[in-house]
Amino acid sequence: MKALVLSSGGIDSTTCLALAIKKYGVNNVISVSIDYGQKHNKELICAEEIGRFYRIKHITLNLKEIFKYSNNALMQDSTKEIPKDSYAEQLRKTEIVDTYVPFRNGLFLSAISSLALAINNNEKTEIYIGVHLDDAAGRAYADCTKEFIETISKAINLGTYEKIKIITPFVYSNKAEIVKVGLNLKAPYHLTWSCYQGGEKQCGECATCIDRKNAFKINEAIDPVEYEG
Repeated sequence: MKALVLSSGGIDSTTCLALAIKKYGVNNVISVSIDYGQKHNKELICAEEIGRFYRIKHITLNLKEIFKYSNNALMQDSTKEIPKDSYAEQLRKTEIVDTYVPFRNGLFLSAISSLALAINNNEKTEIYIGVHLDDAAGRAYADCTKEFIETISKAINLGTYEKIKIITPFVYSNKAEIVKVGLNLKAPYHLTWSCYQGGEKQCGECATCIDRKNAFKINEAIDPVEYEG
């Protein structure tokens, strides 16, 4: 069995990568990043560095053309600012958060599944994605919910002659629980990037930074990355 891990260079996907490598070994795991025209390339750089850390093959797919018409706050040419509130606070003001990239996980999973069939010669392959409860809470990201993942997983499985299986080890976990798993696996959190901003250091104020800092605090662990201020 082979495994491909959708890698954003952040906490969740890096923990997924650590799990996949523990299960299948470095020779059977590939990490895959997506360049979708995001505001900065920090996450792509970190994903490559994490791949080098584990000495596995890393692939970056270019999907910028598909997303270039979106004006969500995560895009390079967006006119919107990155919110500095938690997801819960944002959802009190709006139905769809400004950092929602239209159907991103649907496209990512479709693309990586096609890639998996091509590079693994139609062998059965597991695709890991780090969606979790905090992203799905209040439907902050509709394409992170359990219902969405179950539905698209079935469609992908059917459309690939049952060769591709989507693995979501943290769909019932929050960020703190993910960090606990990663710490036990000695995941290279010092190489990860969670921040929506692209500065020299992580901002510490955006929703993902807030979630990350809280997760390490709950685990009474030191976050190995630096923050602004």
